[in-house]
Amino acid sequence: MTAAAAAAEAAVEGSRLPHLIALAGETSSDKRRLLLRELTDHFFGDPPVHTAAETALYGDVLAQLSDEMETAVRAELASRFAEAPHAPHRLIQRLANDEVEIADKVLRASPVLTDADLITVIRSRGQGHIRAVSGRAEVSEALSDAIVEHGDDEALGALLRNDGARLSRAASETAVERAKVNPALHAATVERKSLPADLLNEMYFVVEARLRQHILEQNARMDPDLLEAALAAGRTRVATDDGALPADYAESVAYVNELRAAGQLTPQVLARFLRSNGRTPFLVALSQLADVDFHTARRIVERKELDALAVICKAADMDRAIFLTYAVVLLGSEDNPMGKAGAYGRLYGELSRDAALRTLRFWRMRRGAQAAA
Repeated sequence: MTAAAAAAEAAVEGSRLPHLIALAGETSSDKRRLLLRELTDHFFGDPPVHTAAETALYGDVLAQLSDEMETAVRAELASRFAEAPHAPHRLIQRLANDEVEIADKVLRASPVLTDADLITVIRSRGQGHIRAVSGRAEVSEALSDAIVEHGDDEALGALLRNDGARLSRAASETAVERAKVNPALHAATVERKSLPADLLNEMYFVVEARLRQHILEQNARMDPDLLEAALAAGRTRVATDDGALPADYAESVAYVNELRAAGQLTPQVLARFLRSNGRTPFLVALSQLADVDFHTARRIVERKELDALAVICKAADMDRAIFLTYAVVLLGSEDNPMGKAGAYGRLYGELSRDAALRTLRFWRMRRGAQAAA
């Protein structure tokens, strides 16, 4: 008697036994497909729960039979067993490692698969399999670590959008570094609810205006204790790679320090620097008034990041008119600088000083790291 026939004899009720034994002896795919479906129906019949030995027997035979079936039949089998809490482990393992069209639903939904099973799939199968694991209702830190290590950006995006996925600190840091250079990951990263706040703020300078606004709103809602914890975590990973200082940097610092000592370093003086093309004195003065590092100020001004400039000016409690003056001068060579500056002026009016100060604290981590170095 074949293994399939023995399983049929052990697993099915007496009234169906002669018929299933006859099917097990058939070599035609149609008959064996019928046996596969009848065994599946019986597994889900009465009683709905089987002993461990019975379940293992079902799994052995169903896995053996499914190997001989075409893709459509295996896909049907995967669909039947994907969400079954007591599905045979061997069968589910086999289906999880099948072609992605078959494995997908099992990988996304089966409660039978262990982390060890899933990590084996992640390490040995393709990106479609990894994306399916990324979409599970719950993804442990161990699974997330494996996905971040082996998955492509599409798989990473699926993981970041999954609120049921837990990411370790190390995995979150790696995800952010990858997201910085891939705009397709920007929204998934910034909008992830559990992303550490310091990593969220690292995304500020690489994302579009809508996502920058989301970061500011998150900062405004942050509990003060969580803010301090986020700053502490961020300080341990801040590094600088900002390039050389301008040739007139030392001279500009000396001049700005003289003005500050004399009580003459005002926002109006900064506007004068800008109008007279004194870019380096302006940047030095702006960094001092806002208490941020020079390179952050330079990046904001050189890239005309006026929403970021609004954060600095609001945190320094400058008047809206002063901010608009800076904006118009910086936009001077562009079309319709007044109109563009006006749009940023409205943003400036809506930005709370508290949100600006919280955001600036993350930017100031760079200044502290440079001083320590």
